[in-house]
Amino acid sequence: MRALLWDGAAIQVVDHPTPTLGAGMALVRVHLAGICNTDLEITRGYMGFRGVLGHEFVGVVDDGPPEWRGLRVVGEINFACGACEYCSSGLQRHCPQRQVMGILNADGALAQMVAVPIVNLHRVPQDIADEAAVFTEPLAAAFEILAQVQVTAETSCVVLGDGKLGLLVAQALHHAGAQVLAVGKHPAKLAILQQRGIRTATIPQWKREPADLVVEATGSGAGLAEAIAVTRPRGTLVLKSTVADSIQLHLAPLIINEITVVGSRCGPFEPALRALKTDSINVRSMISGQCALADAIDALRLAATPGTLKILVDCQ
Repeated sequence: MRALLWDGAAIQVVDHPTPTLGAGMALVRVHLAGICNTDLEITRGYMGFRGVLGHEFVGVVDDGPPEWRGLRVVGEINFACGACEYCSSGLQRHCPQRQVMGILNADGALAQMVAVPIVNLHRVPQDIADEAAVFTEPLAAAFEILAQVQVTAETSCVVLGDGKLGLLVAQALHHAGAQVLAVGKHPAKLAILQQRGIRTATIPQWKREPADLVVEATGSGAGLAEAIAVTRPRGTLVLKSTVADSIQLHLAPLIINEITVVGSRCGPFEPALRALKTDSINVRSMISGQCALADAIDALRLAATPGTLKILVDCQ
């Protein structure tokens, strides 16, 4: 099969062995795969990963249990052992032995085929198009905040960053009824949120008023200091960015203001699929372009261009 391979020094579209299936696995023929900021950070050294990139996908089960074959699916990216203390307590995403698709010891979905544990698969409803279903994984990451932090109609929220994840997070919080202000650099991106009735501000417009809940989704180390500064005393700071670079940070304000810091990563697929089915989250406006797998190197370059949102790769 053809696949986008990162070897630690270069990215290439290569002939790569089709995954072999172990027990409890399914082989998925990938229709569309999305490029995530984490994919870009991996090529800058994040996680020290080597292998096929990509963890956002929608496709059809090509091989595996008969009841799954031919079904259109998306898949969770953490491959847990299923037997340890963490797995037994429902923390499979934090299994110490886990592999993570396209990120840690498991080939990813920027390929014609990807192997996924059957327990990780979710059937895609017929009325969700591939172009929307491919957003399930990052949208689930946005919904994870709602599983970690209690949000009400009285909760003031600031989302820092108008990239792909920031736009999804702002919509998820708004969908939950919170008072959301999204802050970014690009008026065209913020306009996607304005169409859904979400307040926005560009950096020069932003008054930096403290908020109960601040989500850092800038994708940069500098954004964290800004996020700390605008979190209300005894407020909550949620960290969403994955950045390869090390940063220096003054932590005293976290202590002085008794700020709760929440790391937030992967999330539940069910609410993400429900939101896509009802079109309560706008994802189609976030698609900046689509290319063939043969042109995936150019797609990565385009995805890294300032102002670009989601780039999709047609892997068929």
